[in-house]
Amino acid sequence: MKKLSKLGLILVLSLFINQVWAAGFPKPNFKAKYSKTEVKTGETIELIIQFDVASGFHVYSEKSDCPEYDGPLRASIDFTPSPSFQLVGKFYGVGDHMVKETEIWNCSTGEFTGKGEFRQKIKVLGPIQGIKMIFNGQICNESGCENLRDMAINAPALKVVGETIVAPASTNAGSETGTPDASENTATSGDSNQTAISPKSSANTDAPDYLNNELKSIKTFNGQAATEETGGMLGLFILAFLSGLTALLTPCVFPMIPMTVSFFIRNKNRSIAIRDSFIFAFSIIALYTIIGTIVAFLFQANAANWMSTHWAPNIFFTVIFLVFAASFFGAFEITLPSWVVNKADKQADKGGITGAIFMAVTIALVSFSCTGPIVGTVLVEAAAGGASRPIVGMFGFSLAFALPFGLLALFPSWLNSLPKSGGWLNSVKVVLGFVELAFALKFLSIPDQTYHWGILDREVYLALWIVIFSLLGLYLLGKIKFDHDSPIEHLGIFRLTTVIAVFAFVVYMIPGMFGAPLKALAGYLPPMSTQDFRLDRASDSKEGTCFTPKYADLLHAPHGINSYFDYDEGLKCAREQGKPLFIDFTGHGCVNCRKMEEKVWSDPTVLKLLKEKFVVVSLYVDDKKIKLQPNEFFKSHSTGKQITTLGDKNAELQEYYFGKTTQPLYCLLDANEELVQPALGADYFQFEVEPFKKFLEEGIAEYAKRSN
Repeated sequence: MKKLSKLGLILVLSLFINQVWAAGFPKPNFKAKYSKTEVKTGETIELIIQFDVASGFHVYSEKSDCPEYDGPLRASIDFTPSPSFQLVGKFYGVGDHMVKETEIWNCSTGEFTGKGEFRQKIKVLGPIQGIKMIFNGQICNESGCENLRDMAINAPALKVVGETIVAPASTNAGSETGTPDASENTATSGDSNQTAISPKSSANTDAPDYLNNELKSIKTFNGQAATEETGGMLGLFILAFLSGLTALLTPCVFPMIPMTVSFFIRNKNRSIAIRDSFIFAFSIIALYTIIGTIVAFLFQANAANWMSTHWAPNIFFTVIFLVFAASFFGAFEITLPSWVVNKADKQADKGGITGAIFMAVTIALVSFSCTGPIVGTVLVEAAAGGASRPIVGMFGFSLAFALPFGLLALFPSWLNSLPKSGGWLNSVKVVLGFVELAFALKFLSIPDQTYHWGILDREVYLALWIVIFSLLGLYLLGKIKFDHDSPIEHLGIFRLTTVIAVFAFVVYMIPGMFGAPLKALAGYLPPMSTQDFRLDRASDSKEGTCFTPKYADLLHAPHGINSYFDYDEGLKCAREQGKPLFIDFTGHGCVNCRKMEEKVWSDPTVLKLLKEKFVVVSLYVDDKKIKLQPNEFFKSHSTGKQITTLGDKNAELQEYYFGKTTQPLYCLLDANEELVQPALGADYFQFEVEPFKKFLEEGIAEYAKRSN
């Protein structure tokens, strides 16, 4: 029972850690003061910034010997320029200690624990009414990290005696000219590559806020900010649960169900038999859920966008799925080392609670050649969507996988009604192989769109799916055979029904080759704009726009909507036409974006509103190819890195203005760039026309009210 208690404690701690993670780490409270309470103009003093760090956590300082843009996010402080003072040199941490990061980065970084302090020398030029600063950094503990983004710090007013000194025109609010740090007189943070932030009065007054790096202010409507996306947890759980049921039907697992249940119910003591079988089932759930928890910690929410859009992980997943398919087709078996299985099996032979736990481990190891690809599919689908999704996915999979063992232990007579093992089990594996092939194309399609490779246009993608599922139908009919397949003497009802469903799916896809929308597959196919032959090609006219949109040769909006692809251009046109601005934060690899476009935007009433009552701007956050002009580069508030691509610019805009990173996100703005309705995502509308139509109509009414 002690080991069972430990196992339960591990599960409780895993759930607790996940909840703490979801709630966010404790953010430090900053307080700023001066080294003197009264100073004279021309005097150099220190601005002291102090903060507390919660127990068990640490905050990184500005010190690091890691390569540039590598290692943990080092601290940076941006000082709002003022004619009242000049920065002398760079800010520096006091009381931090260097720690070697060996698990991920082979370099050292400064860390604050308990308390932290930064100092910045300033030369006083005149009366100081206060100093405003923005802190960016990272707080971590053993479970993970969270970025500290755009935290405002305000220093109080300072009593200054003497006449005001006018700063030389050649200097910014940086280091004092003529000091040993004069070469860094444009630095405002710990990064020597960062430049001083010019106030709007001295910069381009027409430039947007994010280019001037002004203090971020999340837009709200009547105090309501953008809604939080749930990430489709219920859908993921259902998919994982069905995957677990499918894994039970594979030849590595199904024959072991009666053997395993018989092992437990042979005990004459009925209560002990039921106890052991349930410990076995709960051990399976715990085992896979712990795997999901580990994946969740390895692939945190910040990595989701990179995993889902970058070419490297998607090409890797494509290859993995092709390997899985070959394994299911019988080319080879994916197995674990025999010594691992044998060790677990020996422990299982001991019986009792320990034996039940190790029996679960043995089943998981022995069945790996069949369940590994299915588990891998669920994890890949889950890990690309956020931190908690792998845990939900593995819990759903393991719950379905463990369910029959617990139920059959309660009702042993059900064993007699189980179908006998046979060639049909190998057919299940082969069918899964065809499904893995289709999934491989999906992962290859994502970087193809984000990098504009042009390999998998919509009709090419559809043609391959049509061939794959046609071959699957022929296999089920017995026209194609693989090794280990049993002869098909006749078609059973279930097999015939499956054949009909597969060929019906093939027939459904064929019109898509000519431009049919195929709403049932919305989000799983490349967008219509990638299709060369379409019967509705004439609907893509750009008439009615204020001017020719930038990037229109590479980016497209659905249903012939006249859209811009640059925020500033869209806002300018909206002001010229006196219409509200409809912002669609979208992505090439965004499944829910395509579902909304095919199921909701395609409605004639909605489409009429979008085309006639709004200026639409489609902002792709995952585009990797389109580069900004050098004069459009700016510094990210969250990472401090230089923004050089359109996708990164749009992602920064979404987080900068609306505080969200999920897509789609729909925002309606007036001419003053203020929301006329709350910013909402797909989860709010549930892919239904009426709530989205109401959202647009209420935005139009609010815009008219403000205009009047």
